[in-house]
Amino acid sequence: MVMPLPNWCGKHWMPASMSKLANYAVTGANTRGRTYSEPAPAGRSEFQRDRDRIIHSAAFRRLEYKTQVFVNHEGDLFRTRLTHSIEVAQIARSIARRLRLNEDLAEAVALAHDVGHTPFGHAGQDALNACMKEFGGFEHNLQSLRVVDQLEEKYADFDGLNLTFETREGILKHCSMENAAQLGALGERFLNNRRPSLEAQITNLADEIAYNNHDVDDGLRSGLITLDQLTEVPLVAEHLSEVRGAYPALNERRVVHETIRRMINTLVSDLIVCSEQNIAGQQLDSLDDVRAAPNLIGFSAEIDEAQRKLKTFLRINLYRHYRVMRMSAKAQRIVRDLFTAFMDDPRLLPPQFQRTAEQDRARAVADYIAGMTDRYAIREHRRIFAVEETLA
Repeated sequence: MVMPLPNWCGKHWMPASMSKLANYAVTGANTRGRTYSEPAPAGRSEFQRDRDRIIHSAAFRRLEYKTQVFVNHEGDLFRTRLTHSIEVAQIARSIARRLRLNEDLAEAVALAHDVGHTPFGHAGQDALNACMKEFGGFEHNLQSLRVVDQLEEKYADFDGLNLTFETREGILKHCSMENAAQLGALGERFLNNRRPSLEAQITNLADEIAYNNHDVDDGLRSGLITLDQLTEVPLVAEHLSEVRGAYPALNERRVVHETIRRMINTLVSDLIVCSEQNIAGQQLDSLDDVRAAPNLIGFSAEIDEAQRKLKTFLRINLYRHYRVMRMSAKAQRIVRDLFTAFMDDPRLLPPQFQRTAEQDRARAVADYIAGMTDRYAIREHRRIFAVEETLA
């Protein structure tokens, strides 16, 4: 098969699939570039380079053993931060392609959006934030940015991954005003009430679609919630009824998969239609127009309400289930114990973190703990506190 030749836009290489992007999409021609100047990549776009750097990073690999809802050792079939990030990337690319936006950028943001997350999911994040209250707090979005800007050590010429401004902007979904004021150009949109790229907006909602629907799957697989309970949720009940009506003899595992598949399709389709209408109503002509406009990627009012009801159900019935809460309590204790031990005696830290602790002990400790996987944090806790452990 003859492959199409790449298109060129000035000095910026553009794959054939990107040649029909909307004029308000992010491209190599309108990117704000990288913190450290580098030669343009050969044979791939700037945003493909970002994606590739993220995939090859140590922080991305560690997501395989970081909690989504269920701690990693609780089962091999539950989502982890890695599988969740891949699912977000798939949804984000599909939406970006339909809206004629830069799907490589959407994918890069999706793959990197959780690289700063702590072990043990939100329980670990809440515990670390509490520990860091007197030292500036802990925000996992800001930590993800810190990982790609500073903590990854792969390149001779700079710390971090030196990603494009637009990928970094998409990673930073939320940020306190105090922290935004210290981020220069990257923090300006929070201070000036402006928006990120449409690709970043897409990824933000693709994240929501992925974790809501796949937490339903993991919750059912774990037995902590049941299909009968989920009939309280209109979004689930509608599709579950359709599946059972069309396939009365289908086994429950396939019923669950078919129901979730249809739910995701409904949410993505609604998001695309509603976003197309929002974009058309703004008469956008450039990326600057996107930044000045209100958020344009979103659901219809009806689907937004359906999403909210699903989130409420999951919060009450899954995230606050006593078995999840027990594991969360253990996880928070591990994080608090480790933080206290390292703050009291930084000589317990690995050598590279001892060096950074000389400048900012609390932040070095937070960096070390946030970078841990679930199982590494459990082992590290045993090494420090369990008398019977070896010195290894």
